[in-house]
Amino acid sequence: MLGYWEDPGATARAIDSTGWMHTGDLAVMDDEGYVSIVGRLKDVIIRGGENVYPREVEEFLHTIPGVAEAQVIGIPCPKYGEEVMAWVRLQIGVILTGDDLFAACHGRIATYKIPRHWKFVDTFPMTVTGKVQKYRMRELATAELRGASA
Repeated sequence: MLGYWEDPGATARAIDSTGWMHTGDLAVMDDEGYVSIVGRLKDVIIRGGENVYPREVEEFLHTIPGVAEAQVIGIPCPKYGEEVMAWVRLQIGVILTGDDLFAACHGRIATYKIPRHWKFVDTFPMTVTGKVQKYRMRELATAELRGASA
């Protein structure tokens, strides 16, 4: 890519002086040189000055028996700026509560990374191409939590 059409500012922010384009994707390379995208640089929750990377928390939650899938988002919090929330899809027939998941996290990941809010779902909001819509999850969760406190 040579640059953004008629947008030199965007081009300067994305392409460095040696011609490398910085996409904002986080990737890992295996021993054979294969690269896998594992997240987004901008996908970070800032909770009371601490950076929480949703992908890291999601990967941990996936190790808990009974968790089929987890998506982690940041939601507004007056005290900390943002608070960690996990949307969790459980394996069929499994019954877990937020307290169960908190207990599974406690002592195994940093306390500030443990989700304060849990939502159990059967599906996640998705795009037509099958990508999880975290912005939509934030909208829904914020509205639900506002309604719960009213």
